[in-house]
Amino acid sequence: MSQHLTPVLRAVTAVVSVPDRRGAPLPARLRYDRADPYAVRLSLGRPGTGPVDWVFARDLLAEGLRRPAGEGDVLVSPRHGCLPDTLRIVLRRPGAGAALVELPASETERFLRDTWELVPPGTETAHAGIESGLARLTARRD
Repeated sequence: MSQHLTPVLRAVTAVVSVPDRRGAPLPARLRYDRADPYAVRLSLGRPGTGPVDWVFARDLLAEGLRRPAGEGDVLVSPRHGCLPDTLRIVLRRPGAGAALVELPASETERFLRDTWELVPPGTETAHAGIESGLARLTARRD
């Protein structure tokens, strides 16, 4: 198991589609931090603009690589057919509509493997709160 504490980051290009508009490539970043061991963060946006962040379960992302998963605001499913290396994520906000985000499945899978090296599946509880505990232990007392 890796002992590094740095977050796992993966830059990818996402194709983002909204109703009545063609898909457009956008820079995206997947981020995982052991301080929040159950969650991954997907940031979408162009340089110079504030990113749009979505936070959802790491397990949801992993399950979505194999079969359709999720309900509510985030749905994840593998793509079959003409683009087999694509992971589809539907993001919905009440009153704001929905967007389809397509990510490279192989890059997403590599990202997840790196997160599992940092925090193996099933050990998340042991890591929850570890960062705040470390901060308390290493805090300067003057």
